[in-house]
Amino acid sequence: MAVTLTTDQALDILSGAIRGLVRDDPRDLTQRQLALLILVYRAQAPATVRGLAAELGIGKPAITRAVDRLEGLELVRRMVDIRDKRSVLIGRTVAGAVYLRDLSERVVIAAAAAR
Repeated sequence: MAVTLTTDQALDILSGAIRGLVRDDPRDLTQRQLALLILVYRAQAPATVRGLAAELGIGKPAITRAVDRLEGLELVRRMVDIRDKRSVLIGRTVAGAVYLRDLSERVVIAAAAAR
């Protein structure tokens, strides 16, 4: 399902969704934290720090800091990989799913307003 947008329309949608978050959400996630959260929730299986770092093209220490913050907000959780005890998996939480559902609803509303 391809959607064609002008750059102004895309920015209107993004701006509308972000303004709502800034106004209503005290957690104030960074772009990196939000990108990480979306990757974790879109993945078919729990993600690894190494995989997330590769996907975003940033170092593992930056991923670890972002996961620390998201875990503190209960938006993701760390789990030990039972197949490889050295590996840490990053998994979903109910609070994270609710956060992203709210964000996606904000994007839909902003998209409707941008038409």
